[in-house]
Amino acid sequence: MASDPAVTSLDAIGLTCPLPVLKARKALAGMAPVAVLEVLASDPGAAEDFAAFCKATGHRLVGQSAAAGVHRFLIRKAAEGA
Repeated sequence: MASDPAVTSLDAIGLTCPLPVLKARKALAGMAPVAVLEVLASDPGAAEDFAAFCKATGHRLVGQSAAAGVHRFLIRKAAEGA
């Protein structure tokens, strides 16, 4: 999905809390409503962090997986006025 032009990728591998979420917040701020951000993170707490981030901000966690210590999150930016 990362090759899809509608998806922006963010590599946060090697960063620890709260940096992956802070970098995702900054990336989402510059994206169009309903665009998708793919985040790759190695922080073991990232799954809980991104779930809480999405709940608090109105963005949607539309996909999540993990393999070889790398977590992949797909976050759909909230629509304007949401």
